[in-house]
Amino acid sequence: MAQLLDLNKIIKDKMGAKARFVPGFLISYLKRLVHQDWLNECIKRYDGLEGTPWLKGCLEFLDTKLEVVGLENLPSADDGKLYTFVSNHPLGGIDGIAVGSIIGEKYNDNFRYLVNDLLMNLPGLAPLCVGINKTGKNGRSFPALVEATFKSDKHVLMFPAGICSRKQNGIIKDLDWKKTFIAKSIETGRDIVPIHFEGQNSKFFYNLANICKKLGIKFNLAMLFLPDEMYKNCHKTYTITIGKPIPVSTFDKSKNHTNWAQWVKEEVYKLPEAAKK
Repeated sequence: MAQLLDLNKIIKDKMGAKARFVPGFLISYLKRLVHQDWLNECIKRYDGLEGTPWLKGCLEFLDTKLEVVGLENLPSADDGKLYTFVSNHPLGGIDGIAVGSIIGEKYNDNFRYLVNDLLMNLPGLAPLCVGINKTGKNGRSFPALVEATFKSDKHVLMFPAGICSRKQNGIIKDLDWKKTFIAKSIETGRDIVPIHFEGQNSKFFYNLANICKKLGIKFNLAMLFLPDEMYKNCHKTYTITIGKPIPVSTFDKSKNHTNWAQWVKEEVYKLPEAAKK
């Protein structure tokens, strides 16, 4: 029997002795907010599955259909090379599952996500993940985990914004992409494959994120609502556009790593229109 999500245990693991100060009514509210029972129904339904079969099971559970454009741009699984796959992150849930299912199917699960360590609580997903806690007590291990992942014999799938897209000046788009994927791809000789996922969350989500920003709240409060956003985003069809690999030799000294990261981000957002030509 698969280990089910238990918010009480997660809070205890994260907070230690301080967990006893969290009031019961707040835990009950959080369980409803993250749809714990609904998520556990998914875990039980696909108990025994791991990796790509589990990801595909989740898409089935969420009644999510995919239209993939540019599938032929994915490099051959037999070319002996390793790649860094990067995507925008509009939803913060279904998009990660969907893109992972495509990469996993093409490369027989020979890839790893770099993800928030909270996702390690999903048993079917955990084998594909390198769980990273950037701000907690294990934050110091972040650089070493990234280094080991890029030097492994696995492809790497990243969402370089680190958090899902925000609405700014009326436009829903990722915030600045972190430069790690550029630096480590250069260091390990990996070409970069750009991927665009088309989708958006609710107005409530974007308004909440913007209110928190205006109030100077540093904690990513909107993250708590991502399971609810995933629940709302069921029963839809999403378009994924895959671009041609960008040779690692592209990333010369004409730009620094930060600027190259933003350049790749902009190339990703051009993919849907480019694919129509």
